[in-house]
Amino acid sequence: MVDPVPEASERPYRTEVPLRWSDMDAYGHVNNVQYLRLLEDARIIGFREWFGADRSLLDGGVVVSRHEIEYLAPLTYRPQPIEVDMWVTSVHGAGFNLGYAVRDPEALGETVYALAETGLVLYDFTTASPRRLTKDDRAILATHAGDAVAFRWSRR
Repeated sequence: MVDPVPEASERPYRTEVPLRWSDMDAYGHVNNVQYLRLLEDARIIGFREWFGADRSLLDGGVVVSRHEIEYLAPLTYRPQPIEVDMWVTSVHGAGFNLGYAVRDPEALGETVYALAETGLVLYDFTTASPRRLTKDDRAILATHAGDAVAFRWSRR
């Protein structure tokens, strides 16, 4: 299978995310809904590394505005974690989009199980309104910028 994710230079971040036995469904593969948890786990880990443990972007409030996932291969439970590539696909006034590739670690193979994109909006829960990205946040996000997610079905 041709790797549908950007080259490593355009994919500045990769993290491991463990699978849980309960991620499987009756068909014996990781349920499609559980992919959202895997992506969330990757974001939590990534944001801590990107923005620092003392000042996570999450502390100020972030909400998900949209998800798009394209499933490429069935993923079955195993004790080894999967890897999630994560990069910024676009930035706007109060938020940004993240691209992902859920894949095997190199030691296990080359399978890419899913491509995804999440829209995130910075949100002030006190005022119940979006809040703007700071200059510092934009600079950090820029260091993780990459191409748009190459979804197969979007090209039709």
